[in-house]
Amino acid sequence: MSVEGATLHEVVTTAKATLELAGVPSPGVDAVELAAFILDVAPGEVQRRMVLRAPITEDAAITYAALIHERARRVPLQHLTGRAYFRGLTLAVGPGVFIPRPETEVVAGWAIDAARDSDSPRPIVVDLCTGSGAIALAIADEVPHAEVHAIELSEHAHAWAAQNVERLGLPVNLVLGDAITSFGELWASVDVVVSNPPYIPTGQVPIDPEVAEHDPRVALFGGSADGLSIPRLVAARAATLLRPGGVLVMEHADSQGESLPRALAQSGNWVDIEDRLDLNGRPRATVARRGHDQQGD
Repeated sequence: MSVEGATLHEVVTTAKATLELAGVPSPGVDAVELAAFILDVAPGEVQRRMVLRAPITEDAAITYAALIHERARRVPLQHLTGRAYFRGLTLAVGPGVFIPRPETEVVAGWAIDAARDSDSPRPIVVDLCTGSGAIALAIADEVPHAEVHAIELSEHAHAWAAQNVERLGLPVNLVLGDAITSFGELWASVDVVVSNPPYIPTGQVPIDPEVAEHDPRVALFGGSADGLSIPRLVAARAATLLRPGGVLVMEHADSQGESLPRALAQSGNWVDIEDRLDLNGRPRATVARRGHDQQGD
């Protein structure tokens, strides 16, 4: 299709067909989002202009076509726009950091609920394996009276998280380091620990090219055949950080809805262990309370 004299409706419709042919899971949404990015408007405005058959400049159409080509190669949408949306926040993301998923917004919500329900006037919340900082920043945004700490092992991911903390101006104490040895100064004083740790079983290859080829491996694989080696270690650290009765919220793969709760039960550190479903009805996170016996995993 010639871009000279083309309408926005024409180029976005063609882009949607291209992405659909390439197997992109949400071709229409991505086509509109990339158009919104190029035109520096909201997606709703793109749709309005499409209905009106508004024109698009030749330069914008050429730039848009180049982005659609990259998306058709399964480069993540968020790498092309440099942004990801998470519970009302717009985060800076790109190569080197795990892109926050919509299902993790529900996990963040459970941590937010736990912080709000805490009896502490200033609940202490810790996000282990924070990645882009998505969960920690959402908590700081939605529970402004909380004291929020976050840690990330990867220098690349930490740099993205630091950028997000600075740009959003939310009070998160962000640390570069290992989650399983973190925040010793907070021993037995934390009200909520939340974590989206690496949990993919080591022998499992992600299906989506966006994940397999672009998400950092350190953020994906759980270190064992069942994917739970790293989550167990993170949970063990959470047990030392939480006060008795404090809440752990840990995301997991949909195949780990029984195995992670069982591993937590076997450790002897946790009570009121509950596995919760996401909005698609899939096992998504285990929520548990720290017991009163100070045992180690």
